[in-house]
Amino acid sequence: MTSASNDSEAADWAIRRENGPLSEPEQRAFETWLAGDERRAGALLRADAALAFLDRGRALAGLGFNDAPHVSGHVPDSEPEFGDGIERAHWLSRRKLVGGGMAALVAVGIAGFLALPRTERIVTQLGEIKRTPLADGSVATVNTASRITVAMSKNMRNVSLDDGEAWFEVAHDRTRPFVVRAGDVSIRAVGTAFSVRRTDGGVDILVTEGVVEAWRDDQSTTPSRIAQGERAFVADAKGRNVNIAQNAVVVRTDSEIDRTLAWRNGDLALNGETLDYAVEELNRYNRRKIIVGDRELGRSPIVGYFKVNEPDNFAHSVASLFNARAQFSQEGIRIDTNGK
Repeated sequence: MTSASNDSEAADWAIRRENGPLSEPEQRAFETWLAGDERRAGALLRADAALAFLDRGRALAGLGFNDAPHVSGHVPDSEPEFGDGIERAHWLSRRKLVGGGMAALVAVGIAGFLALPRTERIVTQLGEIKRTPLADGSVATVNTASRITVAMSKNMRNVSLDDGEAWFEVAHDRTRPFVVRAGDVSIRAVGTAFSVRRTDGGVDILVTEGVVEAWRDDQSTTPSRIAQGERAFVADAKGRNVNIAQNAVVVRTDSEIDRTLAWRNGDLALNGETLDYAVEELNRYNRRKIIVGDRELGRSPIVGYFKVNEPDNFAHSVASLFNARAQFSQEGIRIDTNGK
């Protein structure tokens, strides 16, 4: 199946789904079509974006489309049946416009679609954690220094994680997939809960409820399924060619999941991680940075719960725990072993 064929069929499906909920046979056919080629998810995303782009433009101009004919059947490999020539001409015109819109979106990228009016942007400042209900009933809990862009349409729920980290509680709606894009990695869910974090080297995904599918846009492999209690790190396109499934690591207990997502409550939960790691995490939330002056001290394991916005208390605890010395100033905090 060529990319052009996928784009053509995606345009058909987008128009059909825009007209209202699919029947059960149509829904099964749609899901079979979507699973038949890993490139179709991206093609459908572009088609839905093109439809939203066209409809928004006409709405702003005070225009509107006539209702598209409802079509039953399976994979749309042929034209639907029409009642008269006007309906057929309208459908063909609509299909041609969607195809043109998809070509435009390939040129400007999905990010261009997300920048259109009626999108919602959620931004957190350094040290801020924000829990925000979304228009579809989902909830996004956004970590420090993060930016997300949300665009809802009749057929799709698109989120771009531009920076940082967020945890999504996704409202169940099997007719509108919930897709998070983080750089060149995409994660698709229907009704589930999962976190996504962008790092310098790639994207970290943790599923706390249900199942998600994840893929990297430059890979030709089938999207990988990541289930509840599993996590996966996906290297970005600059790194080596990493297969998502090979990097899914099972988090075996609820306490491990809760510990990983303790930031939602403003906590940093440590269970043997190094002091260097703990300091790097705390510095994400605070302007006054902590510096560990001794390399061996930085490799020391640490256990405990600490408030992410209380670096002074953390430094006092570390000094007491490791018989170290903490020096405080307006510019920052330095932790050294005694005698240095």
